[in-house]
Amino acid sequence: MELVDPFGRTVRDLRISVTDRCNFRCTYCMPAEGMVWLDRSEILSFEEIERVARICVEHFEVDSLRLTGGEPTVRAHLTVLIDKLSKLRVPTTASSEFAGKQPDIALTTNASTLRNIAYELKAAGLSRINVSLDSLHRERFEQMTRRDELENVLEGIKVAQDAGFSPVKLNAVIERGMNDDEIVSLAAFGRDTGVEVRFIEFMPLDASEEWGMKKVVSQDEIVAAISAVYPLEQMSARGAAPADRWRYLDGRGVVGVIPSVTKPFCADCDRVRITADGQFRTCLFSTTEFDVRAVLRNGGTDDDIATLIRHAVGTKWAGHQIGHVNFIRPKRSMSQIGG
Repeated sequence: MELVDPFGRTVRDLRISVTDRCNFRCTYCMPAEGMVWLDRSEILSFEEIERVARICVEHFEVDSLRLTGGEPTVRAHLTVLIDKLSKLRVPTTASSEFAGKQPDIALTTNASTLRNIAYELKAAGLSRINVSLDSLHRERFEQMTRRDELENVLEGIKVAQDAGFSPVKLNAVIERGMNDDEIVSLAAFGRDTGVEVRFIEFMPLDASEEWGMKKVVSQDEIVAAISAVYPLEQMSARGAAPADRWRYLDGRGVVGVIPSVTKPFCADCDRVRITADGQFRTCLFSTTEFDVRAVLRNGGTDDDIATLIRHAVGTKWAGHQIGHVNFIRPKRSMSQIGG
């Protein structure tokens, strides 16, 4: 049966954080120092993750699984988990292009070690890769990530393409006064390499809590900057996908923008999340979590877990209210929730 929230939105996409740890310290995500990591015993095992995913796929016809972190590739033996997930099958009766097939399995990564494992990820059954990259300038990249890893990231993108991932998507968070002068150059990088660039509006999930509307570069500004150099035409409505998309008039690819702040897509949201420590969330900005780990580890049946998930989705709100007086910032930062 499908999993439908109180506003008639059908859940299709499960975001799974496999770790809260990361080898970067991006300024909009984590503090430079002082993070307290989850103990290994607190993090869901691969078997527990596979069980929750199986219930979502088989009970509720979820057809999209995305692995996030932290940085998911720092979790040892990640390909073992991907292999387990690739053996799941969406019910043949599901209203989905994946009916009778494995769900779409995606990975969001900073790509710093991707050059070493891209082929293994592909062989294990990974469908798609999104790479986070916010600057093409080495010094600025280091400033934003607090790591000197740009060359490794660029090599990781190329190796992922060579391994057969197509298209590789690039996620770039744009922050005014930080990297908004790179919008066109990032777009050009996508045109030149065949990577689909998706710009993301800066969201209030930074660990330092310095976010403000004045730092948000809007979708309209981003599109105008690109179109002034490379004329664009908007593509059809995104549906439940988070990005609005434009094609270049000269035929050299596609670019997207995720306008989470200025034009939120909450009305079409089909996503739910589970954190590395097994807390089920119905929204990235949710202030409520549901403890799946406790059910898993206290003898709960599949039906018990399905009941908890169904109850949680029944509480999903209409939208996050960023920019409104009643917005409440989540207690956890992005790396603790899962991107």
